[in-house]
Amino acid sequence: MWVAGQRAGWDKLMPAQQWLLESVGIEPAAEDGASAAGAPRSQDARWAANLAAARQFHAREGHLSVPRKAVEIVDGVEHKLGAWLDNVRKRAAKLSPQRRADLEALGMRW
Repeated sequence: MWVAGQRAGWDKLMPAQQWLLESVGIEPAAEDGASAAGAPRSQDARWAANLAAARQFHAREGHLSVPRKAVEIVDGVEHKLGAWLDNVRKRAAKLSPQRRADLEALGMRW
């Protein structure tokens, strides 16, 4: 949420603050509003974003044993990866075969 707020209010930040954010990979929100904070996204877009976070975590850690409160940052956007994986596990029976296969490829423990 904080990162999204910084991106949305980029013009109100001091140049030094903008430089510091850019140095850690955070950039201003897109002019077209496509990445504006609070913009609604489809279920498929949310799934893809969370799956990207899971892939990033797996690439770094080698597993998907993520604590419930874990947050993963992908392209300057925070994803509550631990909560998402916990919810996915609870709804495993309702997942499509493709989504289940995507997670199993990362070594997901159901």
